[in-house]
Amino acid sequence: MLDRMESMSFDTVIDEFEAMTADAKRVQEETLKKILKENAEAEYLQNLGLKGKTDLEGFKTHVPLVTHKELEPYIQRIADGDSSPILTGKPITTISLSSGTTQGRPKYVPFNDELVESTMQIYRTSFAFRNREYPIGSGKALQFIYSSKQFKTKGGLAAGTATTNVFRSTQFKSTMRAMQSLCCSPDEVIFGPDFHQSLYCHLLCGLISCNEVQFVSSTFAHSIVHAFRTFESAWQELCNDIRHGDLNSEVTVPSIRAAMSKLLKPDPELADLIYRKCSQLDNWYGVIPELFPNAKYIYGIMTGSMEPYVKKLRHYARDLPLLSADYGSSEGWIGANVNPKLPPELASFAVLPNIGYFEFIPLREITEISGQDKESSTLLCVDPKPVGLTEVKAGEEYEIIVTNFAGLYRYRLGDVVKVVGFHNSTPELQFICRRNLLLTVNIDKNTEKDLQLAVEAAAKLLVKETLEVVDFTSHVDFSTDPGHYVIFWEMNRQASEEILRECCNCLDRSFIDAGYVGARKVGAIGALELRVVQRGTFQKILDYYLGLGAAVSQFKTPRCIGPSNGMVLQILCGEVANSFFSTAF
Repeated sequence: MLDRMESMSFDTVIDEFEAMTADAKRVQEETLKKILKENAEAEYLQNLGLKGKTDLEGFKTHVPLVTHKELEPYIQRIADGDSSPILTGKPITTISLSSGTTQGRPKYVPFNDELVESTMQIYRTSFAFRNREYPIGSGKALQFIYSSKQFKTKGGLAAGTATTNVFRSTQFKSTMRAMQSLCCSPDEVIFGPDFHQSLYCHLLCGLISCNEVQFVSSTFAHSIVHAFRTFESAWQELCNDIRHGDLNSEVTVPSIRAAMSKLLKPDPELADLIYRKCSQLDNWYGVIPELFPNAKYIYGIMTGSMEPYVKKLRHYARDLPLLSADYGSSEGWIGANVNPKLPPELASFAVLPNIGYFEFIPLREITEISGQDKESSTLLCVDPKPVGLTEVKAGEEYEIIVTNFAGLYRYRLGDVVKVVGFHNSTPELQFICRRNLLLTVNIDKNTEKDLQLAVEAAAKLLVKETLEVVDFTSHVDFSTDPGHYVIFWEMNRQASEEILRECCNCLDRSFIDAGYVGARKVGAIGALELRVVQRGTFQKILDYYLGLGAAVSQFKTPRCIGPSNGMVLQILCGEVANSFFSTAF
């Protein structure tokens, strides 16, 4: 497989994708049969009475829709060392960890070779379409990728984040080589134990190879923005390292220092060039194409919770195209971006019909069911009736259900997507929001997207003052009666109280959900509160998650802080510099 991939024409990749998506219904049926046949002996399927059935109707009749909560006891047995066929026919030997930013703690998810192969298929497919529009030459990629430590579960299984498991696979480097996308940085930097030291050395490696860099990427847009915010304060030290061929003494990890010593040689001419370019930039506008003149584009996930970082990324990129990476989760991949010329705000993802079996619950059938604790209310379905991949309708919104090769059957991913069209007979999806990330006090319902739009509207008031929101999150405060929304902002510098009061009122007015507006007018929801936190607060939140074993490559700022994220709320509340209540209603 690897030899075939090394020599594979990416025109062939596109041709195979076109043929597969032209007959997506048949491919889906074959994929489901293959999954069920390979895992017929799994205890989970046996207990459901499937008895080796591989037909669609038998599958739907016997296998219920589930969330991670229902599968957690099975996954825990696997992690604890039970090697019997529990969820899959073949034993699971690796566990993936989710980022943990949604629920406050990472989830265990089964991981196997089939998931690695589907990841490589997604990479090859999107690269083939991307390279057709933006061909890259032989060179390197400045990739801000980081691998957290793998550890052993109680049962001796290797466990790490999904990105760590992929980066450590033998297929990863071969695929990158075939895609002419080898990283500037040595493995010691990628797999380094200290994020801050690895980030510094990623930047240094990129500068050393600045004329060879063909594109700049990371798993998430947040990581690229974070890297160049770091560059703003570290560029002189980086120049100094290049000038003298001596690595900054703050990089202390022996393996990283040894690897960097092989790359870093005195180069006063390059140091002067970088120094001159940086000195001439206006507020770091266009820093990326200025430093990397042969870069063709910037690539990373820029949708969903990453969309708020796109504006800053455009500032750094100037006229360099921003290309949104593919759509997936810790549980597996869904679709590839086969329309790379679309801006991130319009990015869509064509579902690959052979990497899993996909079902979709129409959003109109979803209602809210609140638990005793309103903070934990979530979106559930009453008598949901999922439709198949080729039965979805353009313009409609759905919740995704996944069945994959790693032991997840009719698994509710928790994502809401919109079908924006079709590529042949497979749907093209836009990510809308996470199903359970809701701001709600009573009858109001505001999603992550609603929060993002409100922040964007209020941030427009800051532009004249060259102020900007570095990052943000939210919380519903039930300690007051009635409860109210709290929005946390970190800003690039201090703003006047007058402008922040305007921003607070604008935030409140920008939540246009009828339930919210009505409840605010009659006082059933309290005045929105804007809390401005100290610079570096969101870095502390990142460091907290890194301390839990999360990888920067998978980090997403939690946009709604619920009761399970008590430590994050404690960090935020401990860093509040100023607080304002809305007078908009």
